[in-house]
Amino acid sequence: MKAYFISGLAADSRVFKHIHLPDDYEMVFLDWIEPHKNETLKDYSLRLGDKIDSNTPFVLIGLSLGGMIAVEIAKTCSPLKTILISSVSHPAQLPPYFKLAGKLRLHYLLPAKLMKAAARAKRAVLGDKKDENNLLIMQVIRDSDDRLVNWGVDAILNWKTENSIPDHIHIHGSDDEILPIKYTKPNYVIKKADHMMIMNKANEINSILEQELTSL
Repeated sequence: MKAYFISGLAADSRVFKHIHLPDDYEMVFLDWIEPHKNETLKDYSLRLGDKIDSNTPFVLIGLSLGGMIAVEIAKTCSPLKTILISSVSHPAQLPPYFKLAGKLRLHYLLPAKLMKAAARAKRAVLGDKKDENNLLIMQVIRDSDDRLVNWGVDAILNWKTENSIPDHIHIHGSDDEILPIKYTKPNYVIKKADHMMIMNKANEINSILEQELTSL
């Protein structure tokens, strides 16, 4: 069975390098497509979802922004299971200051180049400079498309949807600094894990994925 993966903002399939699924699953990575001008998260998700072969059973796994996109895709493509990692299933679970920033359009004051520089600086200061995962994260951030980053921030802050999806699995880190756990409703909480737990807590995530996917 195919498992389609969607990475987070300013990221790509490299962040899933430590993720392993049961033997009967094929990992398929959905690469980002170029967003249209003023395209909503929902409309973008529907276009990205066209890459999925929905004629055969599949599962959907989304990281951060990729999880939000997975939610919108799942409403039309009916995966057997949708799994969100370090994400939210509804805009109501976004931190209040996200919503305020969207209303005040503060994100337009922080272009992608500045946001990426800030993210790299944080990893350089707080991360282990010799750690392979930290170096990869910094490289992924450097390689990300500025236009996609700008669109993604705006799409998150202005995400509107009527309903969440009732049948989904949500894995979240207890110390997520981007999407604080207190605003979310995860099925699984990984202790002492931050927003990039996909890299440094992969063994725990893999155990949950195996438990959830072998039950299908």
